[in-house]
Amino acid sequence: MIYRYIEEHVQRTGVAIETQGFTFITSGRKRESLTGNATLHLYPHFKPLQDIEGVVDYLNTEISTSKQKKFSLVTFIDTPGLVDGDMKYPFDVNQSMLWLGDLCDLIFVFFDPIGQALCKRTLNIVEQLNETHSERIRFYLSKADEAGHESDRQRVMMQIVQELCKRPGLNKTGFDMPTIYIPNPNKGSRCVNQIEEVCRDIEKTINQTIQNTLNQLERDCDQISTLVDEAIEADNTSRAYNFRAKAKGMGLSLFGILLPIILMLEVLLSSAPKELVNNLFGESLADTLATYMAPLTSFWMAIGEDNQMVVLAVVLIVSGTFLIISRYCSKTRPTLQRRSKKALLEKREYVNSHVKGQKKKLYSEYLQQSVSDQDL
Repeated sequence: MIYRYIEEHVQRTGVAIETQGFTFITSGRKRESLTGNATLHLYPHFKPLQDIEGVVDYLNTEISTSKQKKFSLVTFIDTPGLVDGDMKYPFDVNQSMLWLGDLCDLIFVFFDPIGQALCKRTLNIVEQLNETHSERIRFYLSKADEAGHESDRQRVMMQIVQELCKRPGLNKTGFDMPTIYIPNPNKGSRCVNQIEEVCRDIEKTINQTIQNTLNQLERDCDQISTLVDEAIEADNTSRAYNFRAKAKGMGLSLFGILLPIILMLEVLLSSAPKELVNNLFGESLADTLATYMAPLTSFWMAIGEDNQMVVLAVVLIVSGTFLIISRYCSKTRPTLQRRSKKALLEKREYVNSHVKGQKKKLYSEYLQQSVSDQDL
């Protein structure tokens, strides 16, 4: 199948027991083969695979220079062959396949009419993948030209379909299983070959993925712009709140400080000799203070000496209370530094002016290429 798409032999073919590892087939400038950690380095998003014990040693990558179809936009993953019985794999093959199934856009299930077409291990994994990725799974009868006459092929397909339908997770109507094989020019066959439909299905998925990716890019740009606007608005709100909090704290602190000062000044004016007051403040200022503080002086003299100490203690307590309250009221919220705020605005501008512009350019190139391909 992979050979048919890229028109180049890049991997060894053989029976299931010989293909125990995962082979990534991807496009590159130079024909090369990679193994183990080199594969994970090439595909960083596959690094969680290394958490599955033993699987890294069975990862391989084949880099091909093929320019056929849209190979540069797709990566094929050839999974290990599955067999029943006492066959043991050097890693958890089920967990590995299920994990990769979560990332792939298409999952091809090939039933070999001559080999392990009804392998229970294969059916178990397919059933699990079908629970969450049924829309991605495609079933094919591979090597259909080697299945004998048309009646033999129909019998094999019926057996496979019946076995699949026995499983609750795979029992569905409209079951489709195209027949595919690699044509041999030296050997004629009357079997209908639908392998080109597989290639078209791959390209259709590539096109849809490109559209979804470009659309997602635009949505991400809008989201980044929105997040920056929200961060700037939140910062402006915090700055306004901090200004009010500081003003409120300063007012309460000022009141808490002035209240005992005024009272002490009243005590000084009412009890100290006039000559001493005139010497401290000057005669003019002393007369002005006496005039404005006359009501307070009258009150102070009216309460009597016995209550003056009580009033003084109450004033000091009230003053201390206001100072404590001012500390809580003047608490501020964190704000962005000017440099950080400037950086956010620059990023928003870059996303809106450059990245979005690139998206439109790429989308236009994609549409032009699609139209050209269709015309051809």
